[in-house]
Amino acid sequence: MPRRSAPATRPGAHPAGGEPFATAADCGLLLLRLAFGLFMGGHGAQKLFGLFGGHGLAATARGFEALGYRPGKLFAVLGGLSELLGGLGLALGLLTPLAAAALIGVMINAMVTVTGAHGAWETDGGVEYNVCIAVAALAVAAIGPGRLSVDRLFPWGRGGWAPAAVALGLGGVTAAITLSL
Repeated sequence: MPRRSAPATRPGAHPAGGEPFATAADCGLLLLRLAFGLFMGGHGAQKLFGLFGGHGLAATARGFEALGYRPGKLFAVLGGLSELLGGLGLALGLLTPLAAAALIGVMINAMVTVTGAHGAWETDGGVEYNVCIAVAALAVAAIGPGRLSVDRLFPWGRGGWAPAAVALGLGGVTAAITLSL
């Protein structure tokens, strides 16, 4: 009796024909979001609370003042909260376009005021690190946070041009406003 081959299925599809709980792409996005988001959240906590070896709000405020942001404490809080909440939002897959926008805005400010004058590479104090953060945040907004996220229940949780445009547009506008003050 001739053997029949198994019916072709979509990669990652459940053998019984239903959708799997999570695909490899969903798990990959979760891994990316958790690592990236939690490190960014921790970076914000360093600025705001002095956690994880950070200098805390007073020192961060003095640094912002030295960069020309006045009042330094206000901008230190805004920058720290953007990193903390943007990072945690990406980690959870919660309000992903807004979380990405917060990180993009902070990174644009960092590129303009700190790293842009030093070229491309981080070893020279350049924009490499900031560009990678902004692009990763924008990519998650464009792709969507995946099935293993809070946003899976909302239209922006599927990613696409609109969530990416919101992230890039809001990030750019907030950076421009901050830089013009």
